[in-house]
Amino acid sequence: MDSLAAPEQAATHAVTNQPPPLAPYDASDDPVLLEGLRREGADWAEEGLRRLGLRAGSAEAQEWADQANRHEPVLRTHDRYGNRVDEVDFHPSWHHLMRTAVAEGLAGTPWAEDRTGAHVARTAGGLVWGHTDAGHGCPTSMTYAAIPALRKEPELAKVYESLLTGREYEPELRVPTRKRGLLAGMGMTEKQGGSDVRTNTTTATPTAESGMYTLRGHKWFTSAPMCDVFLVLAQAPGGLSCFLVPRVLPDGSRNTFRIQRLKDKLGNRSNASSEPEFDGTVAWLVGPEGQGVKTIIEMVNCTRLDCVMMSATLMRRTLVEAGHHARHRSAFGARLIDQPLMRNVLADLALESEAATTLTLRLAGAADRAVRGDAGEQAFRRIATAVGKYWVTKRGPAFTAEALECLGGNGYVEDSGMPRHYREAPLLSIWEGSGNVNALDVLRALRRDPDTAQALFGELALAQGADARLDAAVARLRDQLATASEAGARRLVEYMALTLQASLLVRHAPPAVADAFCATRLGGDWGHAFGTLPDAADVAAILGRALPGAN
Repeated sequence: MDSLAAPEQAATHAVTNQPPPLAPYDASDDPVLLEGLRREGADWAEEGLRRLGLRAGSAEAQEWADQANRHEPVLRTHDRYGNRVDEVDFHPSWHHLMRTAVAEGLAGTPWAEDRTGAHVARTAGGLVWGHTDAGHGCPTSMTYAAIPALRKEPELAKVYESLLTGREYEPELRVPTRKRGLLAGMGMTEKQGGSDVRTNTTTATPTAESGMYTLRGHKWFTSAPMCDVFLVLAQAPGGLSCFLVPRVLPDGSRNTFRIQRLKDKLGNRSNASSEPEFDGTVAWLVGPEGQGVKTIIEMVNCTRLDCVMMSATLMRRTLVEAGHHARHRSAFGARLIDQPLMRNVLADLALESEAATTLTLRLAGAADRAVRGDAGEQAFRRIATAVGKYWVTKRGPAFTAEALECLGGNGYVEDSGMPRHYREAPLLSIWEGSGNVNALDVLRALRRDPDTAQALFGELALAQGADARLDAAVARLRDQLATASEAGARRLVEYMALTLQASLLVRHAPPAVADAFCATRLGGDWGHAFGTLPDAADVAAILGRALPGAN
């Protein structure tokens, strides 16, 4: 062995035909995103979005995301002296991610901005900053969603709203009113009911002080337990009600919030999800007794939008990674990006990604206009958000699996980041109502509020006459609605989503994108896997839009 020269040893380990690191890159370099931002009324936010895109794609931010997931949160139930503390320790990278997200207005900030497009700008920011880590999007999403529910109790909103809408991140547990910024969590589900929150058994007992109760019970899935305040459902004397639970009480003492354990989850590893137990826990009523579900419904609309947004983000992030690999990797004598079948796969993924991002921003625009009192947009938001939540989150796992496969064995290795994205994708179809819950919610909305169907078809009518396949699909959708049943709810909602996405692309995307989407998703000229676009599809144009330099 001593006879082997050092250069010969090194030659056996020469690295060739491997792509360079993707970072640094610009996570906002996406015409679909930027066009949607302008179209939905937030063009004023573009400069800041581009700046955030460069930061999200930086080597530093990508390292934060990796470290926050490799060094998972750790539960400390007691301090060294035996005192109960119920705290969760996070890696410093988690705090870097959170500090940036809050400072960029990705938590509650839009509710404090009297500016058209504020909610669109936040969603666009999530589509960009989400290129880092998905886990820390949970507390920012819940904080964003808590504001409209909290406003049901003006006195509580007066105390907490300005802190929940601020841009300061202070992770330490202290008296909420002594901090410069707060985060909000939620405690809804219990082990015996899950999505069926009306079966909750946690009880709320009134105290002598008006509006104050004590809670007793156990929650099954409460994420981000280090948030400052939580919105919790419990059974009051008047029925299921919503309550505000602070971790630290006004006198500085710790509220009873016993964290039994952290969940050992498939993905979302950077974020702590817990099982807290309430035992004499102090809480304040939000909204009337017995109106808990009604109080939180606006919150559900907000978090469902964020599920759609994060699924679209994962699609875009993994597509960028797959395209980067294909541009720099060669096989069988040619770059992958130049090989017809790989180009077909990437173009098909690009269609799905564009449809998801376009729908996400349309939903954000509807949310923004609904907040400002547009009744038509409120009706559209009600139906379309549930439709989008069902479909886009369902497409996420299949999409990320295909993007991972584009990297071959390299994509199956943790260092690539693709396994983390793949594990993350299924969460978004489960969180805030599984597929069945959302599909049935669409049926419920259609039956209870005819304005929702009218709003949906009003949106579809904006593309009428532009594509015969789309016109035929709208006609079929009307027929399906007439015979809608619970057993067929998934089929109906899927078709609603595809028709809505197609109508948006026909109106706003280049002809190559709209034509290929309608031919495959509506016209049936498509296989059962990504990469089965018909020969007539303009793959070069689709790739040139989604992955500059790929054509």
